[in-house]
Amino acid sequence: MKLAQHIKVRQRVVATAITYMRRVYVRKSMVEFEPRLVALTCLYLASKAEESIVQARNLVFYIKRLYPDEYKYELKDILGMEMKVLEALNYYLVVFHPYRSLSEFLQDAAINDVNMIQITWGICNDTCKMDLILVHPPYRIALACIYIASVQREKDITAWFENLREDMNLVKNIAMEILDFYENYRTMTEERVNTAFSKLALKQ
Repeated sequence: MKLAQHIKVRQRVVATAITYMRRVYVRKSMVEFEPRLVALTCLYLASKAEESIVQARNLVFYIKRLYPDEYKYELKDILGMEMKVLEALNYYLVVFHPYRSLSEFLQDAAINDVNMIQITWGICNDTCKMDLILVHPPYRIALACIYIASVQREKDITAWFENLREDMNLVKNIAMEILDFYENYRTMTEERVNTAFSKLALKQ
């Protein structure tokens, strides 16, 4: 995320990159494909797929500046991993995100509570950190984000949900997955992440 902020790419590029990475690890192990290098490569691929191209050499420059002791990769490493990632993805680079549906739903529901809108978009951005996009339709993820925000802001939009004729049990189940993520995310410290990476390195 820090790298994405430095190279100034859109949130959609970040979300696409994370989705690529999740798809890769459905097929490949982290021992086989080093996560840090895969993350860089997926961001590079996503920038091209989303027509917001970032030069690979710029990725190398900024990542070394941000994490001088952790990232030793060169341009050739990203370009070499690019083909392996493409093969793992079966060359399928299309990703459907909840963003378009969310924008349309917010407009259709005539929600003018600025705080609720901001909360909803914030939750939607956070869903890219989860596996939801691999198992649920994007529009339903968007509905779950609106549902959580409406409860938090105590805004009753039950009638609007009913008019959609959507299975609210499915929407609420996704909402619970999101809330569970927030609960677990609090315990995920940088130290725990680095420990996991160290263990992976020993297995390679």
